[in-house]
Amino acid sequence: MDVNGVLDQLVRNARRIRALVEGVPDEQARSRPDPESWSILEVVCHLHDEEREDFRPRLDIMLHRPDDRWAPIDPRGWVTARRYNEQFLAEQLAGYVAEREASLAWLRGLEAPDWEATVTVPWGTMRAGDMLASWAAHDLLHLRQLVELHRAQVLALTDGYSTEYAGDW
Repeated sequence: MDVNGVLDQLVRNARRIRALVEGVPDEQARSRPDPESWSILEVVCHLHDEEREDFRPRLDIMLHRPDDRWAPIDPRGWVTARRYNEQFLAEQLAGYVAEREASLAWLRGLEAPDWEATVTVPWGTMRAGDMLASWAAHDLLHLRQLVELHRAQVLALTDGYSTEYAGDW
């Protein structure tokens, strides 16, 4: 695994997320295209929580305390339990960016991590390297989600007009 390449990807992903979110008006940030979808604000809150409560602490356990149990998380439940859509976008974005910077500093400070270290999880065995790879891929899932939310906003703003000329979505 090209660890430095993955870390660079994590840096670029955070910049991309920030660029897609910064300055979004409050109404758009809280808007959901349908009841099952998340809003931009909910995506950012999720990323903030995942950064500090999922990827970094779980990877730390995998590398340093493999016999410890992972703290339970409930990303889907947190959306309502933590009232994500009632938060403030700028604060959540700043929190996410700060947590990502802390994660990157922590990752860069690891001394000879064993990316082959394994833990048993409910779905099988997972290596520390799998967790790092999943971290970067998780960002991309939500980058795609943010782009789709921006597209939904354009479609709402241009209701009654075709975007066919833009190309196939």
